[in-house]
Amino acid sequence: MLAAHRTYHHRHNRSRENSDPPNPSSIFTPLPRLISTNTTMPELPEVETVRRGISPHIEGKRLLGAHVREPRLRWPVPEDLDERVRDQMVVSLHRRGKYLLFELQGSNPGWLIAHLGMSGSLRLTTCSVPPAKHDHLDLVLEGGQCLRLHDPRRFGAMLWCASADIHPLIRTLGIEPLDANFDRDVLYSLTRNKKTAIKTLLMDAHLVVGIGNIYANEVLFKAGIDPRLEAGKLSRPRCERLVTAIKDTLTQAIAAGGSSLRDFVDGHGKPGYFQQNYYVYGRTEEPCRICQHPIHHFVQGGRSSFYCRTCQRR
Repeated sequence: MLAAHRTYHHRHNRSRENSDPPNPSSIFTPLPRLISTNTTMPELPEVETVRRGISPHIEGKRLLGAHVREPRLRWPVPEDLDERVRDQMVVSLHRRGKYLLFELQGSNPGWLIAHLGMSGSLRLTTCSVPPAKHDHLDLVLEGGQCLRLHDPRRFGAMLWCASADIHPLIRTLGIEPLDANFDRDVLYSLTRNKKTAIKTLLMDAHLVVGIGNIYANEVLFKAGIDPRLEAGKLSRPRCERLVTAIKDTLTQAIAAGGSSLRDFVDGHGKPGYFQQNYYVYGRTEEPCRICQHPIHHFVQGGRSSFYCRTCQRR
């Protein structure tokens, strides 16, 4: 079991402006910060949907190797990935924030760290199916199947490491919002003396993982909190309402298979449908589902924010 999220509070004493992972080491080339009001990427529910969809089909299976067609992803695919994974058993598949972690055992035990980036997907298919454009990598499984990484924008990743807990991309991540330890008191502690807006804080993966722009908008609406509210001004009761909204919203989104606004599909190529349940995201000038007043839109930290002036207060 991964232990990184159990010690998150010992490492963090300040809020950061975005949730992009840190530059892990000098061998990784960082991308420029992406700022777009229309860009979406798989968030916690989408990644968890993929994990649940593919884990029964790969856990306990032996990897025959990796076929890399395009190594130039967000960080370069290791040149020796095929050798690293060959004849290793996939013992378990975990999720940490927006990362998928494949635990491998055999003569060369280790972990695969996968990230879907902005437009990526991992799909189970048979090895006989010809790769399509942007199918950059196959993890070849015994029995004639493979796990195929499709990533048109090449912002995803597939990395190998000896221990996921200490990998630079994983060790600095914050608490899991669906973890039983994430409660009112934890959120209250995280927000103390923070002048950043609460929406920005929720999207900081060094504090709380997996909450991207879509779900940050939705949970703040359900908690009745204006996204511009200074995080440090949250009271304990409002923290409690917000934690409840986060857990309920993410759980409902997972049950719906996540959100499919553009590219997301699960491990079997099926889209999610939680977007049908949005209260505010993408609903500019449409009537609020609660009070019927129009939903407002503004740009906050380079991202689109949606809120109801009546239902959400500072």
